[in-house]
Amino acid sequence: MATRTASSESDELLSGLDPIQKRLLEENCILIDEKDRRVGHATKKECHLNSNIETGLLHRAFSVFLFNTDGKLLLQQRSMAKITFPGYFTNTCCSHPLNTELELEEAGALGVKRAAQRKLEHELGISPNQVSLEDIHYLTRVWYKARSDGTWGEHEIDYCLIAQKDVNVDANRNEVMDWRYVDREELSDLIKSSEDGSVKITPWFKLISQSLLWEWWDNIANLKVVTDRNIIHRLQ
Repeated sequence: MATRTASSESDELLSGLDPIQKRLLEENCILIDEKDRRVGHATKKECHLNSNIETGLLHRAFSVFLFNTDGKLLLQQRSMAKITFPGYFTNTCCSHPLNTELELEEAGALGVKRAAQRKLEHELGISPNQVSLEDIHYLTRVWYKARSDGTWGEHEIDYCLIAQKDVNVDANRNEVMDWRYVDREELSDLIKSSEDGSVKITPWFKLISQSLLWEWWDNIANLKVVTDRNIIHRLQ
């Protein structure tokens, strides 16, 4: 298996970045092929450079959609310290499983679910005691590519995870500048506001909202009918 992808980008790319976010670029993500088969690993920095993405570099990711018992969806607004899509509204939590033994486990998407627990706590202060592995439902996967700016971007196969729990949020301000619960109408209004640029929404969240989210929302009490783990939806 390949272990790293060489990057011609100099460390000058990192100058001016938030020091905490800069350190997180050293984490190792899981490299995959177009069928989500593991082919190696590379740093978060390497995975998110457009120069590497344009060569086809693809990594595994996840998106959590956490609903409360009133049926409202928890959104976050990414902090301005984030390297990709700072200040954008997005779903509850979006990140990557790491190239570690616990998060590489593929049976039942257990590694991805563990990563989701880790990042829910890191970003939003939602502990595993509040959202257990059993609370997290893996529905399907989506594949997308998007540029954040001239240097950084995303190219991921994204595991879509849903949970419905009432939780206490204690947001990490280095990760999250704001958060809110929305109902369907409020989310529709937010998406409409993004059309004229008055608010910004991450490309993956917008693509999922336009294609899959409403059906999931309709079936939140019976997610089996919207679970399809055999398909990787190509969104663009």
